[in-house]
Order: sequence, then C-alpha cells, then structure tokens
Amino acid sequence: MQPLDETSIRKSFINCSKGEAQRLSLPAGLAGLDWSEVDFLGWRDPKAAQNAYLVAPYGGNVVGVALRAAAKHRSSLKSSLCAFCGTIHAATDVSLFAARRVGAAGKQGNTVGTYACADLACGLYLRGKRRPAVHNPVDRAPLEQRVERMLANLARFLDEVTTDNLS
Repeated sequence: MQPLDETSIRKSFINCSKGEAQRLSLPAGLAGLDWSEVDFLGWRDPKAAQNAYLVAPYGGNVVGVALRAAAKHRSSLKSSLCAFCGTIHAATDVSLFAARRVGAAGKQGNTVGTYACADLACGLYLRGKRRPAVHNPVDRAPLEQRVERMLANLARFLDEVTTDNLS
C-alpha cells in the first residue's frame, strides 16, 4: 500500500459524512508506520472500542470505511475465522464488524457485516509478526499469494459496502 497522510486518509471515507471523517481518531503511530508491510490500514478507536476503521486500495483508489464492532464473545473455547486473512482465532479475538452501505441504502440504515480479526491486523498475522491464541494450520502458499487472497476477500466486502441496492 502506498503511504498515506492524515488528509488522504480522512478524504478516503465513503460511508460517513465529511464531519464524521474529520472527527474520527486516527491510528496511533501513523507517522512511524512501515508502509512496506501494510496491505490495508485497519484500527480500532481507543476512545470508543466499538468504532473501527479500515482504509484499503480498491478499484484503483484508496477507500476508507467506518465500521461498528459487535460486542465481544465471552467464550474463548470456540474458534472463529477471519473473513479477510483466514486466520483462526479464539472467538474472543474475532469481531463482527458492520459497515453502513453507501448512498440511499446507507442513509436508510442498511449495513454489511463480516467477521474479521478484532484488531484488524490481518497483514501482521499473515507475516507471522502476530500470533493468534489458537493453533493455525500452516499455509504453505507464498506470502504474496496469501496477501492477494486477503485483498480479494477485502475487495468482496468493499463491493458489498459500495453497492447502493436502493438506487
């Protein structure tokens, strides 16, 4: 992913107002981020943990999406799969994220949901820089292929978010 500054991140959001985009909390450590290992930028708001954001390459542009996380699971005995990177986590480490659709559908409250790594650090799990609490089978595919698969999964989610099914 190409390096982004605060202004371009805020301008990228497609499912919230300009005012909401201006008020959202940006990720900590943005200035020192190693962009060579960032496939998409995802973070939770430290002041309001139910708010999450992701900024990703999509359709030749950079698209930002505001997300809302559901309450965490209480049981760590079950495991869940991240829909983006495919990492298996304890159920407490995967969150259901809902994104408001764009356009008229979003204004009427229509959302799209997906289960993803609760910390939205999918790229770090793919690169082995973070380890999930549960055992994962070894994926022997080259890193580049795993990243492409993750970005394709993310693009399918963004396809749903950008579809205004009321127009």
